[in-house]
Amino acid sequence: MDCSVGAIWDEAYLAYDFGDHPLNPVRLDLTIRLARELGVLDRVELISPRPAEEQQLLTVHDAGYLAAVRAASTDPTFTGYGLGTVDDPVFAGMYDAAALIAGGSAQAALRMWRGEVAHAVNIAGGLHHAMRGRAAGFCVFNDAVLAIRTLLAEGAARVAYVDIDVHHGDGVQAAFYDDPRVLTISLHQDPRTLFPGTGLPSELGNGAAEGTSVNVALPPGTDDVGWLRAFRAVVPGAVRAFRPDVLVSQCGCDTHHEDPLANLELTVDGQRAAIAEMHALAHEVADGKWLVLGGGGYGLIRCVPRTWTHLLAEATGRGVPADTAVPPGWVAHLRSRGVQGALPERMGERPVPEVTPWLPGGDGWLDGAIGATRRAAFPLLGLDPDDPRD
Repeated sequence: MDCSVGAIWDEAYLAYDFGDHPLNPVRLDLTIRLARELGVLDRVELISPRPAEEQQLLTVHDAGYLAAVRAASTDPTFTGYGLGTVDDPVFAGMYDAAALIAGGSAQAALRMWRGEVAHAVNIAGGLHHAMRGRAAGFCVFNDAVLAIRTLLAEGAARVAYVDIDVHHGDGVQAAFYDDPRVLTISLHQDPRTLFPGTGLPSELGNGAAEGTSVNVALPPGTDDVGWLRAFRAVVPGAVRAFRPDVLVSQCGCDTHHEDPLANLELTVDGQRAAIAEMHALAHEVADGKWLVLGGGGYGLIRCVPRTWTHLLAEATGRGVPADTAVPPGWVAHLRSRGVQGALPERMGERPVPEVTPWLPGGDGWLDGAIGATRRAAFPLLGLDPDDPRD
């Protein structure tokens, strides 16, 4: 089916730049160039972002923290509030750059919720580690939290947030840990082996929100087959039981087998499959209301541009076939910038093998992790953890 898509984009997003750092904004530029070369942007409405205003940001962050980010924007020696660290070094204009991304995600949420587009995408967003009073994990302002708060303020009764980044979506979980209106689901590498060290199945939410935090801690080395088995065993059932008005997806692609910062083994094709399944789920449970954010991804050339071009294409309802050749113009652009070495030739890597469904009692770390999540969360959502149909 063809779907109308609004993508929030402006080259000003490239100002969110920590310098010599894994989170290089070139990944955004290369994604947009690749999507344009393939004609994907011909089917997408490009919308210029507006920076989040202070009152919007105060729904997510403390006033003292906002003041600290402003100070860091003009003082290269600033430290504190998680700023001035290896993960979050300060840079000139930090406040404005971060506010533009956060505002873009809020804007995307509004455009989608009000029916101006069926789906809205902000590939610069998904900065899910920022906490109420501090920066963390390359994230200054938590645009995902702002987008969800915007949806709630607009009248959404229930929002489901599904985070497929390799790192736990800790900042989003923390923001809504006591709020039964928001279901947060995060599939990530086991926190005993990776930053930020949270995201165990026992983290379930507080009080009336118990059961609305769902975490799947995946073993290092999990590949397409294992990852999709975990996704299918947890996400559709939990989201259906929650009955959300809207689905928000954080589509970090640092689960890729070449990503330098983590240890999962997905291909571009596996990531593309996950995105397609979330698209279908949004139509099934939320009348097609789907807000899509970027996130992590540090394979700047071979992974991120392909996966997020697939994301944009999938949102339109007309995906790019995996055997599509990478356009010569995109390759020429990289060579003109001095990029050496092998570049991807096709939009995919290899077909995803058949996925064996999860069944209770399975052996091994992966099936045990799936079972642990289901046993912890599913009864609180009214589901049977041992019934694979749930």
